[in-house]
Amino acid sequence: MTKHHIPVALAVVVAALTSLSGCQQGNAEKKDASKDAPALQLAPEDRLVMGEAEHGSGPLITGAVQPEKRADLRAELSAVVLHVLKENGETVRRGDLLVQLDTTSIRDSLSSAEEAARAARENFEQAERQFQRQKALQAQGMISQQALEDSANRRTTTQSDKVAAEARLVAARQQMARTEVRAPFDGVVSERRVSPGDTAQIGKELLKVIDPASMRFEGFVSADRRAELKLGQDVDLRIHGANQERIEGRIRRIDVSANPVSRQIAVLVDLNDKRAASVTGLYGEGFVRTTKSAALMLDDADMQRDGDQAYAWIVQGGKLHRQPIKLGDRDERRGEYVVSSGLKVGDIVLRNPSRTLVEGAVVTIKAAAAAGAASATKPAAAASTAS
Repeated sequence: MTKHHIPVALAVVVAALTSLSGCQQGNAEKKDASKDAPALQLAPEDRLVMGEAEHGSGPLITGAVQPEKRADLRAELSAVVLHVLKENGETVRRGDLLVQLDTTSIRDSLSSAEEAARAARENFEQAERQFQRQKALQAQGMISQQALEDSANRRTTTQSDKVAAEARLVAARQQMARTEVRAPFDGVVSERRVSPGDTAQIGKELLKVIDPASMRFEGFVSADRRAELKLGQDVDLRIHGANQERIEGRIRRIDVSANPVSRQIAVLVDLNDKRAASVTGLYGEGFVRTTKSAALMLDDADMQRDGDQAYAWIVQGGKLHRQPIKLGDRDERRGEYVVSSGLKVGDIVLRNPSRTLVEGAVVTIKAAAAAGAASATKPAAAASTAS
């Protein structure tokens, strides 16, 4: 039986042709993948039209929201607390009674002062009448000059007693008024420190009242960045717990000396919208706008990264295109990156792109009016591609 041997060179050629055929078939399948892929329907929330935004940078500022108008109400006499009429968070009007102290001992002192003042006034009035009579008699030569002078001295003494008694009466009335702690202005009770039955010593803190409409940001900036700060500069803040994600402000005051321990400078910032941070003590941080420029900005979630290279998926001619982009500085206020090249104003960028997107896939852009109805039946672009 004769054995047939295939030459080695012929075998290599056959293998090469087979491999080439497989590669051509794979490339053809890849080329057809974009044609077979379902068309992406982009709703307005799935796309981003590139436009120039303000890119700013500056020193970091941290601090807390504090009211400019605040009052620490303290006891001005020693007495027992009878009533506390307002709780934390309650609004008050100027003159409202907030805390009532015991008036027992003060009332007795006031009654005694009133009686002493009444007696002193009567003594003075009697001495005054006596002096006027003595003066008339002396003019007629019926009494001596010495008798007139004695009458004048008695009038002067009783007048001094009357003035002293009235001063004691005023002091007693002031003490009585101090048993009623009232709101000094319209505001909110921010902190209650006493309860009924407590003994309030002189100087003891009873309540704190603040004006929510006078909120400001008291922040600190590193002393190394002092040269970049100027009065009137805009500040972008994120107040934790505020009802807005970002609050703008303006520098009103910059301290001339730094804290020797923290090496920071105190900065006072007026908030443009004080209602947005109406709660005192909220922590915040942000950046002072020391430099500003117009630039294309892109969020990290709207791009893809492969190593050091970044890409954005854009819509060109009704199809998807994976566009290499070059990134610049990160805007610390917005959290977005400056796109220095690769994109231009007016480019349509796909938001939150997935890894399953296909180059050249057909894209259909929905009108804004139909986006609401379509969202109930069609998934978002990334989800549609994933399916």
